[in-house]
Amino acid sequence: MRGVDDLVITGGTVVDGTGAPGVRADVAVRDGRIRAVGRGLRGRRTLDADGLVVTPGFIDVHTHYDAQVFWDPDLTPSSHHGVTTVVAGNCGFSLAPCRPEHRPLLVRTLEHVEDMDPATLEAGVPWDFVTFGEYLDSVARRGVALNYACYVGHTAVRLFVMGEDGYEREDPTADELAAMRDVVAESLDAGAIGFATSSSPTHNGDGGRPVPSRLASLAEVEALCEPLRERGRGVVALLPGEKVRHRDVYGLQQRVGRPLTWTALLTIKGFPWHEEVVADTDAHRAAGGQVWPQISVRPLVFQMNLREPFTFNVVPAFSELMAGSEAQRRAAYADPAWRARAAGELETLARPRVNWDSIEVAESAAQPGLVGRRVVDLAAERGVHPLDVMVELALAEDLEVRFRSVLANNDPEAIAWLLGRDGLLLGLADSGAHVSQLCDACMPTDLLGTWVRERQVLPLERAVHKLTGEPAAVFGLADRGVIAEGRVADLTVFDPATVAPGPLRRVRDFPAGGERLTADRPVGMVHTVVGGVPIRVDGAPEPEGLAARPGRVLRG
Repeated sequence: MRGVDDLVITGGTVVDGTGAPGVRADVAVRDGRIRAVGRGLRGRRTLDADGLVVTPGFIDVHTHYDAQVFWDPDLTPSSHHGVTTVVAGNCGFSLAPCRPEHRPLLVRTLEHVEDMDPATLEAGVPWDFVTFGEYLDSVARRGVALNYACYVGHTAVRLFVMGEDGYEREDPTADELAAMRDVVAESLDAGAIGFATSSSPTHNGDGGRPVPSRLASLAEVEALCEPLRERGRGVVALLPGEKVRHRDVYGLQQRVGRPLTWTALLTIKGFPWHEEVVADTDAHRAAGGQVWPQISVRPLVFQMNLREPFTFNVVPAFSELMAGSEAQRRAAYADPAWRARAAGELETLARPRVNWDSIEVAESAAQPGLVGRRVVDLAAERGVHPLDVMVELALAEDLEVRFRSVLANNDPEAIAWLLGRDGLLLGLADSGAHVSQLCDACMPTDLLGTWVRERQVLPLERAVHKLTGEPAAVFGLADRGVIAEGRVADLTVFDPATVAPGPLRRVRDFPAGGERLTADRPVGMVHTVVGGVPIRVDGAPEPEGLAARPGRVLRG
């Protein structure tokens, strides 16, 4: 006698993640997998998708949920936006491996480079792991609502082997390099999805110092990628910058022989750099290469305050303050000589140069009438430099005033051009990082609402492929990313006529009262299913499904 399906999603248009046109069909699920796609299917439970689109669950390949996964297994707000699989450990900042004596140093690193509150990390992370495998085991024991994959990070590996010297010495000894290589190999064998590193000058950690991975040579990075080549699996993720430059990624990928993705190919209006990068990448791919630059569909917008001025910490005047107390920072801000020095460095040393015209007041409790005003206009009215305006407003409100700035990806025509190109991954949602300053976890709904429906830049089928089948193929997630019989039933259902990211709002719902921006009110997102278990139904959380924590730790 034929068994009864556990769940059937009925009446929707199935866009299967391959790029093929959508078809009207039901999707039947049994034992966590897709049993059938067809018409007239019936099961114990039915979810109505009439007039809606049914797709594979979305995959977010650039997150920093390494810590948040412990206190928020629902991985919000990604789960609100149809995401069913995330990849953490990006930029080389995994939580493991980590020796107990190095935890304070790692916490201070994450505080400055990824805007993670130390009190939140201390209260919310169980710290019951040392090795990378033990970290994945810890996540698995507690369970997670979404599927969770993670890189082993270069900075973590350097600190694990070299300790404080990982921050101080460019060149490890031969024994240290061999030990780091062994740690990467052991982490891959324990389930790491790949190896991640950063050479970006924006990444300053403890005391304002360059994070350990920034000290590493190209030769060191390549040595730590060797375990991926030897095993024939895993993805390399990096941020080019100082020691490892954009031109190096093609040769590195060719020698390693594994997919390499780098962050991020962002647009800057008036600078056609993205066209040069795509031309180089196309040539590499034509020769059989597998370099995948990551692009974003959202402007890179930060809402920072001067208590933790992430976007300004790239110049010495600010980075030198990172090791000091808040009182020392206030004293510097009040010093006219320091202000003049800082303003000069921001205009001459910052790369890219600070665009004062793009900075405006985002939040001010004492002077709400200033919200939305550009600092250059306020500065002109007062006859001072824009940095003086920011500092004066900040000091008057206990450094709580927030300033909104668009750092990059501000050219819609260039973004549209990139979306039409092959070989580019959607990435840089940065979900779980910079939580008080930005929230781009809503990238999937922004893509579907803004770039598919409103701008009509790309067809729905291509957008779905870029959210599902394409990243699944790059990361070797063979059971996911496509709606087909036998695949894991990770599914998303949305209304194409209304889907949108919704508003951002600031909340304090992290351990130790930590704050964040969140996008927890999307429009048009109807059902989300993970491993055959509904976790959101009719646009609302499904408590029973979330409590079951149906996600899996995806070991590479």
